[in-house]
Amino acid sequence: METIRTSSIPSFHVPASLDRTQFTKPKFLNSQFNTLPTSSFSRIHTNISKFKLFTTTSSPSSVSTESIQPPEPEFEAASHGEKFDWYSQWYPVMPVCDLDKRVPHAKKVMGLDVVVWWDRNESAWKVFDDTCPHRLAPLSEGRIDRWGRLQSLVYYYFIIHSQHLSNMDFNCHFHQIMQVHTFKKACVAVYPSTVHHDIVWFWPNTDPQYKDIIMKKKPPSIPELDDPSFTKLMGNRDIPYGYDVLVENLMDPAHVPYAHYGIMRTRKPQVKVDREGGRPIDLSVQKLDRDGFTGKMDWGSSKFIAPCIFYAYTEPVADQGNGTVSSPHTKKQLSTHRRMALIFICIPVSPGNSRLIWVFPRNFGVWIDKIVPRWVFHVGQNLILDSDLYLLHVEERKIMDGGPANWQKACFVPTKSDALVVGFRRWLNKYAGGQVDWRGKYSGALPSTPPREQLMDRYWSHVVNCHSCNSAHKGLSALEVILQVISLVSIGIVAAAKESVISAAARTTLVTMAVVCFAASRWLSHFIYKTFHYHDYNHALR
Repeated sequence: METIRTSSIPSFHVPASLDRTQFTKPKFLNSQFNTLPTSSFSRIHTNISKFKLFTTTSSPSSVSTESIQPPEPEFEAASHGEKFDWYSQWYPVMPVCDLDKRVPHAKKVMGLDVVVWWDRNESAWKVFDDTCPHRLAPLSEGRIDRWGRLQSLVYYYFIIHSQHLSNMDFNCHFHQIMQVHTFKKACVAVYPSTVHHDIVWFWPNTDPQYKDIIMKKKPPSIPELDDPSFTKLMGNRDIPYGYDVLVENLMDPAHVPYAHYGIMRTRKPQVKVDREGGRPIDLSVQKLDRDGFTGKMDWGSSKFIAPCIFYAYTEPVADQGNGTVSSPHTKKQLSTHRRMALIFICIPVSPGNSRLIWVFPRNFGVWIDKIVPRWVFHVGQNLILDSDLYLLHVEERKIMDGGPANWQKACFVPTKSDALVVGFRRWLNKYAGGQVDWRGKYSGALPSTPPREQLMDRYWSHVVNCHSCNSAHKGLSALEVILQVISLVSIGIVAAAKESVISAAARTTLVTMAVVCFAASRWLSHFIYKTFHYHDYNHALR
């Protein structure tokens, strides 16, 4: 796996390792982690064990695909006991680091509008249905009052106490200050919630029988995220294409040299047959069941934990600097000391929309994250997402034109590098009904495609939801204004002052300062726009 790297901003693309991982010659900030295999926001591989794939071979002059037998278009149906229940799972909502305890936060997960807020009386994050029972206003537009209670819109002052799962206490203070907490209609849906791996999770069912579901079933655990020796910088972004397309893209390593050319460095093939440096990748799925699957290839492994988590980790191989592989003893030593993981959490939001939470834990170079602000890493990671965002948005609509059930007939997936993607579609079709179960909340139609600048907007999809990027945006915007003011004041002083009052040298200094500050403000304005608002990506000009 390799690092996420842009031309000017260091951002780490980490090979996931839930077992043992080792990397050679790590360089920080101005360089990259040189890991063994190619990688991107998706650099993993798997091999389908029960259905057939294709193989890819290369020659010095060309890359060709030799079809063994395509994956069968239809998968056998799972028995009733093997069916995947979309609503009996824990779903991540947001990283805690990007939630403000002072305000309620509106989020959508599995088509459910929820509000996430900090209940300081219970010292816990709560997840409610985002609907006030009084007049159905969104609770997320309310506030947390001075007593730590969630308050609906101020014009009718509806107070919500979180005490019981199915019998909430509500005090409605309006007109005669009437107490209505004993009325059943004064109840709002409260979802079981927990904080796990520094992420708020919720169970999308408000039935009282699930009140203590955390005692019976916990969110999936990843060892690196529990290990205090690992750094765990997180990021999140709302994505304008669906959950299934997002998962597929992260599972497809072959697209990395092409879709992210010039942004990410990948492993150089032994024989370079094109400018981008694509190469055959042998993936295989070893185990597939209702709970997901595991994947394998010569240098590493990966896992899909249904429905949200996909991560990969590399096998330790020590580089001696001369192209040889170290002894098993050296492998053990290095794998013990240097480990890192690539973890993606994919959240179904609504048809045509998803949310991605990413985290790249590692137990070396931890000092970097203490020095470099988190938003700096997000610059490169957002650019990677942007570089194939439009392609995937259009791709999803073409898939929907033929119907998700006909995915294998419509798509041509002839190589072993497609194994993970085909494995995911197999899981989705066999166990999960072929698509996310929205429970009739949507007609099935995708939202219309907005203008490109709106589709790839970073501000509303990431910056407002990221504490680090939001603070950087505000600070840099303030600096831009300050530079403009300094420029104007300097010119004003020169224009208003008489020659006898200010020397020629001072005039020259002020004019120079005005020009420099104005130029700096213009550059800063451009940087802010491309970093926090919109950065287009033209593949033809790379």
